[in-house]
Formats: sequence, structure tokens, C-alpha cells
Amino acid sequence: MKIQEVIVVEGKDDTVAIKRAVGADTIETNGSAISNETLRRIMHAQEKRGVIVFTDPDYPGRRIRAIIEEHVPHAKHAFLAKEKTIAKNGKGLGIEHASDEDIRQALEAVYTPLTAERPVEITLEDLIDARLIAHPSAKARRTELGEALNIGYTNGKQLHKRLHVFGITKQQFIDAVQALTQEDRT
Repeated sequence: MKIQEVIVVEGKDDTVAIKRAVGADTIETNGSAISNETLRRIMHAQEKRGVIVFTDPDYPGRRIRAIIEEHVPHAKHAFLAKEKTIAKNGKGLGIEHASDEDIRQALEAVYTPLTAERPVEITLEDLIDARLIAHPSAKARRTELGEALNIGYTNGKQLHKRLHVFGITKQQFIDAVQALTQEDRT
């Protein structure tokens, strides 16, 4: 599997894992304090070949993703569930610990943010009704929903935006929520 776009990762170990799993070039952010020079390189890569943001499913990874989204709004995104990025010894979390197959699957399921304005299909009321915000089990349900839809974990504020930006349809949302609800019953 050869990837045309440049994949943005956090560090050298992530680059090694990406190159082991797929043929791709990377840009390393070297932590969550992304320099202006690194942002310029990412913007340039987006113009020339496109960019896929593929960061760890933790706070620093989400912070990096948010910074890049702000400066490079049309960058694509790949996500891996936290469970797939835990080190074998249980001490560590990151793309570098994921299997080659999990990396390939995440890169095959890349999301491209929508650029055209379209009506928002999924409302905040839908999120409340689905117990994804303002509910004691909301965080766990958002985690499961993010995995089911391949959009990664989000907090309550980010979920509505990410569903819209990645073009999740009302039907996809309903199907994923129904699957969560069926799991709750078992």
C-alpha cells in the first residue's frame, strides 16, 4: 500500500511504524508545541501532495490535531482507537505500538473534511437524546461512537463539529447509536 499524501505524526518512532506498515512520507511534529516552521512544512505538503493527520489518541495527539485543523483545514484525518495503540508491556500509548494491519486499516478509512457548506443533519438535541452529552455515561459512549465511526475520541463540544466536518450522515449516526444501545442491553 503506497500513500500519496504526507502523513503527519508526532515523532520518529511513529515514522518508523508508518514506513514499516505502508509506503509513505511523514512530517514529525516533535511534540504538541508545533513550531511555525513545522506548520509551514505541513501547509506546503498539503498544497503539493495532501496531508493525513495521524496522531496518538491522547490529549497531546488531540491538541496537535486541533492546531493543524486550524491552520490546514482541508487536511485528511486517520484515527486509531486507544486500545490498538497501547504498548505490549502496558506502559505507553501511541501509533508506534500499533500493528501494521491496524495502521493500514486506519489509513484506508481516512476522512476528508467537507469543504462545501451543507445543512447540519445531526443536532445537539440528537446528541443529548443519544446520551452522548449531558449524561453520566456520555464519555464512554462518545469513545465507542468514535471507534464505530472511525472519527476518534472527542469531547462533547468537538463531537458535533467532527460529525459535521467528516460528513457523517444522519443515518450513519443513527445506525452507530443503535449499535451502542444494543451493546448496552447485552
